[in-house]
Amino acid sequence: MGEFITIGTAGTQCIGAYLAKPAGKPKGGIVVVQEIFGVNAHIRRVTDGYAEAGYTAIAPAVFDHLEAGVELAYDEAGMKKGIALIGELGMDKALADVASAAEAISSAGKIGVVGFCWGGSIAYLAAIKLGLPAASYYGGRNATLVGTRAKAPLIFHYGLRDAHIGVEDREKVRAANPDAEFYVYDADHGFNCDARASYDPAAATLARERTLDFFARQLAGA
Repeated sequence: MGEFITIGTAGTQCIGAYLAKPAGKPKGGIVVVQEIFGVNAHIRRVTDGYAEAGYTAIAPAVFDHLEAGVELAYDEAGMKKGIALIGELGMDKALADVASAAEAISSAGKIGVVGFCWGGSIAYLAAIKLGLPAASYYGGRNATLVGTRAKAPLIFHYGLRDAHIGVEDREKVRAANPDAEFYVYDADHGFNCDARASYDPAAATLARERTLDFFARQLAGA
């Protein structure tokens, strides 16, 4: 459905991005921020899904700063390489890429951000620093960001059985964002990803419905 394009960044380097457009006039634009596995088939499906829901959606290939065309598998080798890549890239450069991607689709109208895992924390950071409404799915670094109040509305999705994010960290985020929509599902980390063993169709469907409702209110004025 979508296509790969090239977008500029805050530096001199251009990076790739997966762009998907709706059939009619867009309700707004959504920047999709990857997990640590790159703009792989799952992230492309997510991006396509937001286009099908009426939004211009774009997933910046943030790893292009380090290595072009990264698509990692959900296995031990993919996890190890992904962790190394995000450690080298850092969150600030990824956030700058979100800003560049948002600019690239600015003609769609109001822009929001949705991110998953590591990308969930980048989405949270986008609400804090860029003032973009954001949906954060099980952001593993969210608790480190609670010192600064967000400038835009937020919706958080967490898994109750997520071994990577403890209840204390989750509650820190809740307490720091009393006006945010906050949901916890009887699911594991990565419950939205249909390519992972932890995929939970019921939780994924409900979280998507809630996220689409959030973006309808924040971007489309519904």
